[in-house]
Amino acid sequence: MSIIVQSRRRSLSKLEQEFPGATIIDVTSHGLNPWVKFSPFYPHGGIPVPFYRGYKSSTVEGIWQGLKVFETASVDFSKMQITDMKNIKRTTRKYGKCLGHSASGKGEKLLSYREARYLIYLPSYRWILENCLDAEVNNLKETAVNNVAVLLDYETNGDVNNLAKPLSHAQLIKMYIEGNYPVWQ
Repeated sequence: MSIIVQSRRRSLSKLEQEFPGATIIDVTSHGLNPWVKFSPFYPHGGIPVPFYRGYKSSTVEGIWQGLKVFETASVDFSKMQITDMKNIKRTTRKYGKCLGHSASGKGEKLLSYREARYLIYLPSYRWILENCLDAEVNNLKETAVNNVAVLLDYETNGDVNNLAKPLSHAQLIKMYIEGNYPVWQ
């Protein structure tokens, strides 16, 4: 099985030259169906929100952004209801320093960035892989067995502990298919 993650910013002609005959798949919010469904911005709906029993989100990104606590803003559950894949991000430019991600009903308990990756992002993304994308995961496995599959993502960092770079969901897809999806350490 061969899955390779590359930057979506690379030109298609260079990718085709470097990986002749490979199946190139854009798994970002700008990808085509069915692959766009792998995007953390895709509105699968019904995604359980970690630490918030009974709360559901439309998207993984909605959970990640909604549970951020900033200097001037607390959790924002409205981010979890966005279904058009737009205006989900919450930035330090607008709200000040991010203090952490909420792990309690009112945002009193904050997780570090590393803890939040392991305890919020990874389980939420795994949930969609296991509950919403069974057919697409199997299709991708089949593609990777018969050919090289190149997954395109804006980010390529697959090291959950490398906090200097955003985590690549394409790397998470690869790790999930290869049986080495990261878990809390």
